[in-house]
Amino acid sequence: MRALLGFTAATISVLIFHQGTSALLNASGVPTVGPYSMSPVPPFGVPMLVNRFFWGGLYGLVLGLILPWLPRAPLWLLGFCFGLLSVLVGWFVVAPLKGLPIAGGFVPARMWPTIVINGVWGIGIGLVLSLLLRIADRTSRHGQAAT
Repeated sequence: MRALLGFTAATISVLIFHQGTSALLNASGVPTVGPYSMSPVPPFGVPMLVNRFFWGGLYGLVLGLILPWLPRAPLWLLGFCFGLLSVLVGWFVVAPLKGLPIAGGFVPARMWPTIVINGVWGIGIGLVLSLLLRIADRTSRHGQAAT
């Protein structure tokens, strides 16, 4: 159940926090990949936003699964750390696989927006997951009391 809630929380966080932060940065003159983009992404041509939902959701699924083994800390903080972890994976694993420069070529103007966007996305995962876990706990306790 935590895996499903993690996936859901991360997908919601992509929609609100990740893309919202990207939109705010763009509006303030900081170039980022266009928020809420429906441009096709190779190799299957899925819209970029759907691609972000999928990959973001997988990160949330993993967070939900490993949650019992993580230190006791506020979920927003764990989410923030997870968001930063996603930045490192993107820079040092995904970018080389795509033939792109590691860490955006270590150009600060390309690096810091990624850190901000994914950090805020991670905080969003923690906030939404915390809410979803409370709702699930309340629902399961209510269901047990009725039986």
